[in-house]
Amino acid sequence: MNRQIRFAALISLLFATGSVHAATVDGIPLHSTSHGTGPTTVILVHGWTCDDTTWEAQVPALSKQYRVLTLDLPGHGKSGSPKDGTFSMELFARAVEAVRSEAKADKVVLVGHSMGTPVVVQYAQMFPQHTAALVFVDGLLRIGRDTPIARNSQQFTGPEGRRARESMVRGMFSASTTPAMQTHILNMMLGTSEATAVGSLKATWDVPSPKYEVIKAPVLGLYADHSGLANREFMKAKYPNLQYVEIPGTGHFLMMEKPDEFNRHLLDFLKGLSF
Repeated sequence: MNRQIRFAALISLLFATGSVHAATVDGIPLHSTSHGTGPTTVILVHGWTCDDTTWEAQVPALSKQYRVLTLDLPGHGKSGSPKDGTFSMELFARAVEAVRSEAKADKVVLVGHSMGTPVVVQYAQMFPQHTAALVFVDGLLRIGRDTPIARNSQQFTGPEGRRARESMVRGMFSASTTPAMQTHILNMMLGTSEATAVGSLKATWDVPSPKYEVIKAPVLGLYADHSGLANREFMKAKYPNLQYVEIPGTGHFLMMEKPDEFNRHLLDFLKGLSF
């Protein structure tokens, strides 16, 4: 009996921490977590060479009122990688859909950081019936194959590739990125394989901007202080129901740097939704 009790306690602990491993896409196992039991489901999607730990300051705050799902995209974190080594926004969007489907959620709010923004936009185009609203977190939007970083993605390969990646990551920091945050981010992003780093970067810039459809769902843009990624004229044209906020004194990882302010804006947006 004691053994059964201990086993039951272990299972309860696993579910309490939110670990979910049932979802797959194209045979790729996906690491995901689920927290909270609210009527609205929010899916948090990380950025390039990151993982779901970037949302550690959001999950506790959001899950008090909402069901919160996180995942590691294919090739990232604890998820598996595609056997053929090919990454695409479509694959990433279908990974999000696999997690949504496994969780049996209906309409969801999708929050995408950095590369996660084109992922959630791709999702909204592929699965509009499940898209309630979108949140862009210092997200890439006006992208295309002819940008300098897209043409030079091979700079991240070979002996000097790791150094180039580190330089790029350090350029994302601000005065608000504490040493502990910097260590976390560097370990996370540089710990991702070269194949994923290069493949995901190519995938990010492989969707020409002119093919972006107008999305009428509510959109919140939460951006870093004077972000170079924001193009408000383009965003307003493509996302007519856009709310735009810049959080002062932040860099690319604004949700980690100023979580209280970030969470307040996000919770206010969620409270205003009706679906």
